[in-house]
Amino acid sequence: MTHAITECFQQLRSQNTPALIPFITAGDPDLETTAQALQVLDRQGADIIELGVPYSDPLADGPVIQAAATRALQQGTRLESVLEMLGQVSPQLKAPVILFTYYNPILHRGIDRFLDEIKQAGAAGLVVPDLPLEEAECILEPAAERGIEVVLLVAPTSSAERIQAIAHKSQGFIYLVSVTGVTGVRREVATRVPSLIQQIRQVTDKPIGVGFGISQPEHARQVVEWGADAVIVGSAIVRRLASEGIDSIGQFCQTLKQAME
Repeated sequence: MTHAITECFQQLRSQNTPALIPFITAGDPDLETTAQALQVLDRQGADIIELGVPYSDPLADGPVIQAAATRALQQGTRLESVLEMLGQVSPQLKAPVILFTYYNPILHRGIDRFLDEIKQAGAAGLVVPDLPLEEAECILEPAAERGIEVVLLVAPTSSAERIQAIAHKSQGFIYLVSVTGVTGVRREVATRVPSLIQQIRQVTDKPIGVGFGISQPEHARQVVEWGADAVIVGSAIVRRLASEGIDSIGQFCQTLKQAME
């Protein structure tokens, strides 16, 4: 059973290199562009790619990603069509793909059927932002059996006990949310991040990825200097793709990767 995300981090650690994890919303502006964007990011330095399934009530997403999801839904993008597109593209990608989706579509389909379908489409991991630790058991084990790694989120407000419990259960890596609130482009990354990274380090040796609000190459460099194993960039890439097109996200991806090295 391959665990592609864990293997990716092991390989990067052996080279002493942090991971760059860009995020895009599937279907914005259309799925054909999403397929091309996945390939461009893969070529231009993405180590892992997070692919957002558009959802009508995205609680954790800021205005940029919400707007992208709305546009994608208006285009008629649905989970089925996202998985069909991913199934065609994933064999050509080196970077493992993490699917980002809310819990409702999973519940609607049934956990086993959902996991079988995303596995078949080539997804290596799963992030479910509205699934609390207490309810994650139902998906962690069946996902692990299929080689899908479910990445759990640590919030800046999480208690020490909760951080330890999440770190213990999270698969692939731990997703540290750098700010309280929703995703979005911010001028500076929350200053609590270094101490949170240290706190997580004390309870696990799993990789730590930091996301929410990272929009500049210097933010990415800063987060790596603070000790993160991965930098997750969402809104800044989604916004560029919408306004400037595919080439610009490829260049931006390269610039981020260079800054991290």
